[in-house]
Amino acid sequence: MQSKKFLITGGSGFIGTNMINFLSKKNKIIIVDIANPINFNLKKSKNLRFFLLNICKQERIYKLIKKFKPNFLINFAAESHVDKSIDNPKKFLISNVNGVLSLLTAVKKYNKFNQNKVKFIQISTDEVYGDIKKGITSKENDTLSPSSPYSASKASADLLINAFIRTYNFPAIILRLCNNYGFYQNPEKLIPRIILKILNNKNIPIYGNGINEREWMFVNDTCKIIYNAMLKCKNGQTYNIGSAINKSNLEITNLILKIFKKKFSFIKSRSKIKFVKDRPGHDKRYSLNSNKIKRIFRLKNSNLEKNLIKTCQWYIDNTKWLKKLNNKYEKRIGLNI
Repeated sequence: MQSKKFLITGGSGFIGTNMINFLSKKNKIIIVDIANPINFNLKKSKNLRFFLLNICKQERIYKLIKKFKPNFLINFAAESHVDKSIDNPKKFLISNVNGVLSLLTAVKKYNKFNQNKVKFIQISTDEVYGDIKKGITSKENDTLSPSSPYSASKASADLLINAFIRTYNFPAIILRLCNNYGFYQNPEKLIPRIILKILNNKNIPIYGNGINEREWMFVNDTCKIIYNAMLKCKNGQTYNIGSAINKSNLEITNLILKIFKKKFSFIKSRSKIKFVKDRPGHDKRYSLNSNKIKRIFRLKNSNLEKNLIKTCQWYIDNTKWLKKLNNKYEKRIGLNI
């Protein structure tokens, strides 16, 4: 891995944290986030610099780019919880659309006066395609049909980036990810929520009948693919990144319950599935067609059950991290409109 310089926005978040851990041994990284970096020991790392900064602060972002001259800007920064977007759509539009416009404008201004251009990597989502039927996979040129304020804000950002690519010959790629899981994921998300319910001996709430299906990828695999995509994928293009591992929420829950019974039997828990009222606009199924990126390089996806075991073990071992996070994951948001 040749040494490069990265500006990573949203670096205190789930995938951003794992991406930084993947890159930081040999690369210089400037982290930007509105949340404090509890996932990193900045004093021990010479390769990391952190700035507590909102991505909507365009001029300050530009000054950072001008000062550090990164090769890549990877944008993980986003409000990402669908339930919360139902309750507060405006917050999602400000961060996920206005924030992206701020980043694009800052990079465009820098690139205009510098020969070594910053390449912009937008981390998007399979949710921009909306609900799809069984047997179908979403392709990059499919019509975007977002269902929630969250996915609408991400689709808007994708369209805005494509407009910059066409109008300004802007150097960018868009990577649409499937559902990720792994270390450092906020417990408001499905898999860590299930794990923590079991650890706290509480029932596991599942929306509707639990048949909503998602495509699942271990975050470590995702980080390797994002890195390869940055180096090998063509500017101006959008790429799906999927695992082809499709499981319903109910299947995932039952698999984690089985893992605890087999691998962590010392944890005495009587947690059971509790079906709750479905959230508004809940998409039934996402599934990505990743053939486009597979033509450039091979996607390597590791074993779902083995990675879930690693993930469960991580949450068992990292109760101090959960306390630092201070997240009230017991509260379920988005049921009432």
